[in-house]
Amino acid sequence: MKYPVLVPNIFNYPFTYESEIKLQVGDYVKVPFGKSVITGVIWNDFEKTKNKKFNIKKILEKINIKPLKNETINFLNLLSEYNLVPKGMCLKMHLLGGEAIHPFDKNEYDEYNLVNKKTDFKLSTEQKKILKEVLINSKDFRVHLLQGTTGSGKTIVYFGAIEDKLNQGFQALILLPEIGLTNEFEKKFKEYFGFNAAVWHSGITQKRKKIIWSGLSEGKIKVVIGARSSLFLPFKKLGVIIVDEEHDQSYKQDEGVNYNARDMAIARASFENIPINLVTAVPSIETYANIKSNKYSFSRLINRYKKANLPSHQIINLKKNKLSKQSWISSDTVDKVKEHLKLGNQILFFINRRGFAPYVLCKNCLKVFSCPNCSINLVYHKNKKNLLCHYCGFKSLLNRKCEKKKLCEFIFSGLGVERVLDEAKLLFPNEKISIFSSDTMNKASSKKTLDKIIKGEINILIGTQLISKGFHFPNLNCIVILDIDLTSQGHDLRSAEKNLQLYHQLSGRAGRTGKPATVYFQTYDLKSEVINQMTNEDPFIFLNRELELRKKNNLPPFERFISLILTSSNEKKLEKESLNLKEYLSKLINEKVLGPVESPIYKIKKKYRQRILIRAKKNSKIQKSLRVLLDKYKLPLEIKLTVDVDPISFN
Repeated sequence: MKYPVLVPNIFNYPFTYESEIKLQVGDYVKVPFGKSVITGVIWNDFEKTKNKKFNIKKILEKINIKPLKNETINFLNLLSEYNLVPKGMCLKMHLLGGEAIHPFDKNEYDEYNLVNKKTDFKLSTEQKKILKEVLINSKDFRVHLLQGTTGSGKTIVYFGAIEDKLNQGFQALILLPEIGLTNEFEKKFKEYFGFNAAVWHSGITQKRKKIIWSGLSEGKIKVVIGARSSLFLPFKKLGVIIVDEEHDQSYKQDEGVNYNARDMAIARASFENIPINLVTAVPSIETYANIKSNKYSFSRLINRYKKANLPSHQIINLKKNKLSKQSWISSDTVDKVKEHLKLGNQILFFINRRGFAPYVLCKNCLKVFSCPNCSINLVYHKNKKNLLCHYCGFKSLLNRKCEKKKLCEFIFSGLGVERVLDEAKLLFPNEKISIFSSDTMNKASSKKTLDKIIKGEINILIGTQLISKGFHFPNLNCIVILDIDLTSQGHDLRSAEKNLQLYHQLSGRAGRTGKPATVYFQTYDLKSEVINQMTNEDPFIFLNRELELRKKNNLPPFERFISLILTSSNEKKLEKESLNLKEYLSKLINEKVLGPVESPIYKIKKKYRQRILIRAKKNSKIQKSLRVLLDKYKLPLEIKLTVDVDPISFN
């Protein structure tokens, strides 16, 4: 009997095999493929081929584990169709290293099932009311937004929704945007439920991944706290999905297979016919548009937990308090910080730039240190004593022959967290100071650093946007935003939305335990719209205005954008082929085809980059027709085409 078998490869269709064994859709099988043997899945449609005469190979064996559910197969098909990704690559994200995993001994799953003492979390009257709203109509598929002020206790509310599903015998998935720094979250989960959730991200061992993969398939593991890739795990009986910080751009994967995990989580919930809860302080513009059109239901937590006040806001006028040469912290700011330190408050200086300085140039020959592989400047990292490209990882030492003198004399321009650290050490010599960025918090020592911050053993933090992502620092009651004028500039379609989300989240780190807290903005622009938006407690006011602006200009979410990014090491050939592709598409699709243009960062990893943008009506079936056209179009081998549906970044 003939069977369609999808293999984890770049093909968009299953291959036809035969077997004397009776098989069903979803069965995992071993098949010969080229010169190797690989794992495939019996799919729900056959390959479409005009050539009726071809050799059909035999399926070697059926793998004796639970078959892949029809709901998951349909989800992977949609993932492929929506994002223009080959079906085989979607299956590859489901399989673990190309394999389906056999069950382990029962005791391997024990750590996820041992029930310890649970902490009795008392919900406020408002939280109880919101939990009831979240549970209404939660039997079948529906998308519900849980919006709440930072520190209002949204996590405990959705824990209640998960508990309700677990009591009915279901499993749960919690998606988090920054999974590598979730020790605090795991602790809170265990306190509430009394057992461990399985944690899934790129940093866990292969053996641990195998245990989790098989444990979910067998129904032995109840809850996963995961990064984007956990969305493709084989849940036996998934009952609810939570997308925490649903606005976060980390949910968008833009390397390899491009997809938005929030949107695909909604798709998976739809196929599973289960509820999904999106959780945030400031919704994404897409989610807000769906609230306005009544596609999604929503609840709002207005008050902070235990009636803690939101921080007050003060502007420090840099026109009056001029910065000294090579200084980034004004004298007025220093006085305010000293007052907070006397009260025992923790301080955060916020600057959303890693390293010491983003530009290094010679004052004699005026040459800037730039990356040889990418069209971007190298960032000087003083702690590592080198210059670093944040795109390709290229490193260089700080020495160079000058075109005018023997050696270059360097000027460090702009600021990063390390430069602020140097100044803070001079201004506050008796305080314990630490940097909080991806350079310092992705190491094994980061848990110890977090514990020190929580215990108040570190007085001053200097942090990037990483610090805004859901951390609870009980002593943090003073935040100084140093770069508000920089972040309000730029031409990114989403810059206003991103800033609103970032600064709402950041502001929410302060004053969480009830003590008075203040956020200070150093600025030259006293009428800054960014500050006005950020300090408004109701983000829906901004989102309403932003939505009207997007509608007026036919921008997402009212129109669909699809980016086609062509890359090649051959610059002239790339330019020619980009023009050819644009001309080809313009003739055959009834949508706007813009470009090609050079990407803002024109070269990355020695590859030049051209962009074509397709603007289509929201309800058009553009992906379907585009896939057919792109399949027919033959690009030269040295040119790579990447498709990005609903792009977030235009770099």
